[in-house]
Amino acid sequence: MRIISVNTNGIRAAARKGFFDWLKKQQADVVCIQETKAQVHQLEDEVFHPRGYYCYYHDAQKKGYSGVAIYCKQKPRKVHMGIGLHDVDLEGRYIEVEFEKISVISLYMQSGSSSEERQEVKFDFMRRFMPYLHKLRRKRREFVICGDWNIAHKQIDIKNWRSNQKNSGFLPEERAWLSKLFDEVGYVDAFRVVNQKPHEYTWWSNRGQAWANNTGWRIDYQIITPKLKDTVKMTHIYKDERFSDHAPLIIDYDHILE
Repeated sequence: MRIISVNTNGIRAAARKGFFDWLKKQQADVVCIQETKAQVHQLEDEVFHPRGYYCYYHDAQKKGYSGVAIYCKQKPRKVHMGIGLHDVDLEGRYIEVEFEKISVISLYMQSGSSSEERQEVKFDFMRRFMPYLHKLRRKRREFVICGDWNIAHKQIDIKNWRSNQKNSGFLPEERAWLSKLFDEVGYVDAFRVVNQKPHEYTWWSNRGQAWANNTGWRIDYQIITPKLKDTVKMTHIYKDERFSDHAPLIIDYDHILE
């Protein structure tokens, strides 16, 4: 089972940069996309409905903003558009496909970097999302929660950790929230199951020479329920081409999608 997660920072822009040509060669079972920045009616071109996939989009009410999508080779038995939180769902931040024994989610968590107000919105979502994540753990199925969580968990996950401790995405409260998710609720950071190396990043600022100098952050994850931990076989951050300011995160699981 191969799952790819990528923040495209505008799916139409990513298409122009060759994203869909690359995707054809990846043989992914599920593709989770964040920040489509498009309404569904703007994605009628066949390029946005790649052959061999069932494609589901959940867009934001605000044009050119947020939006998530999932492509899957196998038809899911259910598709959940949104999480049931009205303000969050208006921003198109959550979509889930449910198969017989496993669910895959594409999540785009808020960024708080633009203002204190947006940081409070992010904190508010985190407070409300944690009970939801608890609830998922009680279900008799496995979960893969893919997406841009907009939080670098540990010092190893960010190049300039010292200078970013007061910045959104690396605040102590955000990092503690992720620690609770892993250590108390029991979810697993799939990437770190097989890769403990430093300087493994998925996002680079467009400012300065961040990409050239690999001054990055690892804020894109595939977070899994514990029974899937031993099935993680390979993980790869694809950086040979640039489709957006994020890199695709590819993870292979020794698991059948069912």
